[in-house]
Amino acid sequence: MAKAGGGSLADTVKLTVYLTDLSHFARVNEIMPRYFDKPYPARAVVGVAALPRAALIEADAILLLQG
Repeated sequence: MAKAGGGSLADTVKLTVYLTDLSHFARVNEIMPRYFDKPYPARAVVGVAALPRAALIEADAILLLQG
């Protein structure tokens, strides 16, 4: 969706990660540099009871696109 709007993950200013098991938080930190460069976007991690289709993780992002 970022590409459809003319952006990329590099335009992310806020990321929210939903985890069904907060013990995976350290793994999220390990993976983050694969997709985002420093300075990393602002981030919130939320523990949830369940996600659609039994997913373990879900994320949404807010991008700032320059027109």
